[in-house]
Amino acid sequence: MKYEPLKAPEGDLRDHLIVIGNGMAGCRAVEELLARDPARYRVTIFGAEPRVNYNRIMLSPVLAGEKTFEEIVLNGHDWYADHGITLLSGDPVVAIDREARTVTSRSGLTLHYDRLLIATGSDPFIIPVPGHDLPGVVSFRDMHDVEAMLAAADRGGSAVVIGGGLLGLEAAHGLSLRGMKVTVLHLMPTLMERQLDEAAGWLLKTALEARGQTILTGADTAALVGDGRVEGVRLKDGTEIAADLVVMAVGIRPSVALARQAGLEVGRGIRVDDHMVTSDPAILAVGECVEHDGQVYGLVAPLWDMCRALADGLVEAPSGYRPAPTSTKLKVAGLDVFSAGDFSGGGGAEDIVLRDAARGIYKRVVVRDDRIVGAVLYGDTADGNWYFDLLKRGTSVADIRDALIFGQAFASGGGQTDPKAAVAALSDDAEICGCNGVSKGRVLACIDGGAHGLDSVRAGCKASASCGSCTGIVESLLALRLGSEVEAGPKTMCKCTSFGHDDVRREIVAQAMRSIPEVMQKLHWSTPDGCSSCRPALNYYLLCALPGEYVDDQQSRFVNERMHANIQKDGTYSVVPRMWGGLTNPRELRAIADVVEKFNAPMVKVTGGQRLDIFGIKKEDLPAVWADLNAAGMVSGHAYGKSLRTVKTCVGSEWCRFGTQDSTGLGVKIERATWGSWMPHKFKIAVSGCPRNCAEATIKDFGVVCVDSGYELHVGGNGGIKVRATDLLCKVATEAEAMEMCAAFIQLYREEARYLERTAPWIERVGLDYVQSRLLPDAEARGDLARRFWFSQQFMQDDPWAARAAGADREQHAPMARFTPAEAMA
Repeated sequence: MKYEPLKAPEGDLRDHLIVIGNGMAGCRAVEELLARDPARYRVTIFGAEPRVNYNRIMLSPVLAGEKTFEEIVLNGHDWYADHGITLLSGDPVVAIDREARTVTSRSGLTLHYDRLLIATGSDPFIIPVPGHDLPGVVSFRDMHDVEAMLAAADRGGSAVVIGGGLLGLEAAHGLSLRGMKVTVLHLMPTLMERQLDEAAGWLLKTALEARGQTILTGADTAALVGDGRVEGVRLKDGTEIAADLVVMAVGIRPSVALARQAGLEVGRGIRVDDHMVTSDPAILAVGECVEHDGQVYGLVAPLWDMCRALADGLVEAPSGYRPAPTSTKLKVAGLDVFSAGDFSGGGGAEDIVLRDAARGIYKRVVVRDDRIVGAVLYGDTADGNWYFDLLKRGTSVADIRDALIFGQAFASGGGQTDPKAAVAALSDDAEICGCNGVSKGRVLACIDGGAHGLDSVRAGCKASASCGSCTGIVESLLALRLGSEVEAGPKTMCKCTSFGHDDVRREIVAQAMRSIPEVMQKLHWSTPDGCSSCRPALNYYLLCALPGEYVDDQQSRFVNERMHANIQKDGTYSVVPRMWGGLTNPRELRAIADVVEKFNAPMVKVTGGQRLDIFGIKKEDLPAVWADLNAAGMVSGHAYGKSLRTVKTCVGSEWCRFGTQDSTGLGVKIERATWGSWMPHKFKIAVSGCPRNCAEATIKDFGVVCVDSGYELHVGGNGGIKVRATDLLCKVATEAEAMEMCAAFIQLYREEARYLERTAPWIERVGLDYVQSRLLPDAEARGDLARRFWFSQQFMQDDPWAARAAGADREQHAPMARFTPAEAMA
């Protein structure tokens, strides 16, 4: 997107600063400049990608499906517009004329600069082996690469990742979660050898292999093979590994071609002084493309320090860049690792080691002359900041050496375990947020400047605004500084809007809104496409408000609901066919056994909801599995959905000598009448044949306990992390009344609960009296709720497995096995 005007407004005599590079370093440098003197320069930014500035560090969660692109945007369109910055995205600069002080872009646009900032970052290194340019070979550097990997994952198959550093392992993790069979090839004997020692690298390799990845160290690539597209990787020892996708993640190199072409001094990177000024006084450079005192940097913290020094130089402030010790605190495929300083050993250094392989914990602190010179942590990195603070300050650890390896809580004396006390003990220059290079002192200054809540701290200094791993520390600093005055913040749907869930639901109905884009437009969403928090909620609210009219947006659903199966930690899926009321028959059991054998499922388990869960199904096999189960008359159990899960029953009066009513029969009727219904959260039902309660009806969202005189109806139970017994809603005499009350309660919950709110917290929030007042006194109002539910069921009961099964005939393979409300209540 291009922001006009490209020419300075009439009368604007400010110097023109052109920034080549719309990435993290370039935009951070502009932010630092705006913080010092927002009116000093007129700014134009050229970006190679057709996007706004985003956090490249967070590409891995996007690949893994944990975040959307919108959630990793650092500076949205409004930031450029609000600061009068002209953004020319998707139009990279291809030439610099130093004599004329102009830059020319790929589109042919030529602009004059007074000061020029080069922030071109780095380029991925592609091993120049035969086949490296085949289609299907990608790097892992930007959103374009992520999109290519996602497209490959949708097709399924196998992937080879060349490189066992951070990016390679993150790519492997994301592709594995997306259902691909992944092999990692690493030339060195230890994974992440720059950040981890041999022992920690071995633990990491073992953990990744346990998740289904194949890790080959000491693997030297000879060629990529394929006819018109990559089909495999050949190693120098002759081994060949099949691959539908190859990801090159073997390293990066400073992007210096443009600077070299312009005649600037270039070594390993663009050479700069302490204020990031190049060999041309009018041109500056910052980020991964620069070389300072013979060093190039790829970590965030030194790049942010460079940006601060650069901004000081642009406003003639007396400071400069001085390299400082750096630490690396990462989450690799969900596993915590930390390293700092020199952990190579030697030179009189001593190792203090704690190893607990069974728990996956390894700590190594390297000490020389009673001072920490290096540290490696794996599995438990909570003390990383403390070790790094001691290292930077050169603090003697002689007095705490015996307890040093056990962490700050033990070494600080008295067995102190208060996390706030540990945070208070950190020095002001201790790094709090590694993603954005924010120190404790900057967080405290932000708080002192008026940021009295987590969101305002994130907005003010960006601490905790990226991966969120430092959120607990930031919250501790807020509590230390403000005590009880910490702002909890408004309970909005998400950061995209100032509206809460209840407000959004009300406005959807009041303004007759019909689509997600319409809601976002009319309610002034701050991001054009929303985020992974608000889109599923909006999709549900529209689906609930407009049954039969609104078209379900599958892309706004969580991954399990999109795939109609539960993804497991190794990237395979589990499939749960529905068993009405827990009943089954020989045909269904044979079909399940055949599927298990045919698709080599490693495990079948009886669930707590009286069904069979088939584990280890590959993504590409899901449609065929569904088709085979459909052919036996079985439909989706919706074990993956924010929907009705199960109706658990006991055998009741038909078989049990204690049974008072036909609990199995009623349970089957309820399930056939309510299955497929989408809810704010998962919803479980149970019917017990007598007060002995074998079906555990009193810890379900809706429970029926049969008694001699009829049926006791219970609501709001939860058997999860926070166990909650149900509240007695009422007693009814007939099955028809129980069915109607069940439908009315479900619809009241569907219409009024907030998305991702279970019935237990919903009832605790609104009160049982309120629920009873809506359902018990007014039969007509109760009937209206039930009828709205039955009406919506006409459009929500189709079996998603049948729709997705490859070549499945809907009529032949997907008997709906449904009851209409009249049949159910007859």
